[in-house]
Amino acid sequence: MPNPELSELSDFLDAIGAWEGFEVARVTMEDALEPDALGVPARRLVIELRAKPDLPKRCSRCGEIVVEVHEVTPRRVRDLPLLERDTWLVVPRARLQCPRCGPTVEAVPWLDRYQRMTKRLADKIAGLAQVLPIKHVAAWFGVSWDTVKQIDQRALAARLGPVEGIDLVDVRQIAIDEFALHRGHDYATIVVDVPTKRVLWLHRGRDGDALAGFFAALGPAGCAALEAVVVDLWRPYLKVVRTHCPHAAVVYDMFHAVARYATEVIDRVRIDETNRLQRPQRDHQRLRAEVARRVIKGTRWLLLRNRSTLRSRAERVRLRELLAANRALFIAYVLKDDLKQLWRYHYPKAARRAWQAWYARALASGLPPLIRFARQLAVAADYIVNHARYPLHTGLLEGMNNKIKVLKRMAYGYRDDAYFFLKVRAAFPGIPR
Repeated sequence: MPNPELSELSDFLDAIGAWEGFEVARVTMEDALEPDALGVPARRLVIELRAKPDLPKRCSRCGEIVVEVHEVTPRRVRDLPLLERDTWLVVPRARLQCPRCGPTVEAVPWLDRYQRMTKRLADKIAGLAQVLPIKHVAAWFGVSWDTVKQIDQRALAARLGPVEGIDLVDVRQIAIDEFALHRGHDYATIVVDVPTKRVLWLHRGRDGDALAGFFAALGPAGCAALEAVVVDLWRPYLKVVRTHCPHAAVVYDMFHAVARYATEVIDRVRIDETNRLQRPQRDHQRLRAEVARRVIKGTRWLLLRNRSTLRSRAERVRLRELLAANRALFIAYVLKDDLKQLWRYHYPKAARRAWQAWYARALASGLPPLIRFARQLAVAADYIVNHARYPLHTGLLEGMNNKIKVLKRMAYGYRDDAYFFLKVRAAFPGIPR
């Protein structure tokens, strides 16, 4: 005897027209042997469909109407859950003899040719994969990790297209940097359109070849229209930029300069001063040297932080005592703050005068690490001055790198570069100009 509730459900499903070209023949319930993602025994809703009469069948390749049907076989596919149950469809799929394409299967608008789930279920999985780890999405829907990854990658590729096909029209200012793919020296190159914050290029490696492809895609006209490039002093990048866009203004970013200063000057001076105070002293100097060494010990982060970010009074007092007790650290610390000021100017001539004054003070400091750093930085003097014309920085890329790290942590790393690059591009689609 038919279940009246299931009959009403069949009528309801028919009324909403959920599956184009088919109608509900029968609805049954069955219990699954495996538990769902929450550990509860999953119950299934099985919907058997039949083709609507007198509806022509079309070839899934060319879309033409085909009269000759070779055979009809039932196919079991997944659909979105209904009534808190996993939903399965039994679909009669016809094999056709297309005059143009030969043997093929009929076209079903809501089902891809070789997929075992409906398009709307695949769309839902792809949507959740944008905000949740693949492992969790796979567990929730009871599918494999590889299935979720393939669905997400296919959806991203269809929406974003290949990186070589990105629209590069009206690109005027770009930022170039690298980010780590895995632990160790394994990097990828990223190029971002600064005004829109849109990822323009991604490629494994951080050599010239990894960046040259971008300028090849940009083309001669695009290279000629490029106005400014913000980049660090990585020589392979600079060489490629100068080769393809010799007229573009290269801007050296303050973040990289200050980071180099911290490791090459602050750290080196602090270590040198500590070692100097540990050398044998005369009896009347030994106590004073020991006190000075204790003041310096453990002050690395205190010296690297900005004075304005010191929260407690104790930190401010300790910094004041440290700078008063050691002349070398005082000079290195003051010139660090003055170095940052070089990126505050809005007029190139004023920026040039400020650089020349800073450079002269660095050479006169008598500190070998500082002198060495200043001479190395002198090759980028024009790039620092260019910031007055184009106030660009890679802070945008540093923020992107942090989000990229979050993407890697969510997925516990990526083994597929193509998939990972699609995820990065999807995370930074850009904003309208």
